[in-house]
Amino acid sequence: VQLQASGGGWVQAGGSLRLSCVASGRPSSSHVMAWFRQAPGLEREFVAAIKWSGGSRSYADSVGRRFTISKDTFKNMVFLEMNSLRPEDTAVYYCAAGSGLITSTMRDVRRYSSWGQGTQVTVSS
Repeated sequence: VQLQASGGGWVQAGGSLRLSCVASGRPSSSHVMAWFRQAPGLEREFVAAIKWSGGSRSYADSVGRRFTISKDTFKNMVFLEMNSLRPEDTAVYYCAAGSGLITSTMRDVRRYSSWGQGTQVTVSS
């Protein structure tokens, strides 16, 4: 599965952005699709994940109810709706795909084998 992310940009604090990720090749029922982010000087961190089959979701505590991950299985796409954005949300956001993940491993960056190119999100105060 090859991934391509888009939708990043600049927004003021409190604003919203919607990221999109399109997969070339249909993810299998065992796939988990996720968003990670990486700020300068920091490690890549988990943001949200969704199971391709069934739609079970997981979120990082830092994004809580502000972010929503969703999928469109007909278009092979995953989305990240980001609301109430904060300056600390500034980072490069990556979509990722991994297979065979279970709930306890969905947040582990090492479990994902396919990555998109990243899209920059900048939130100004």
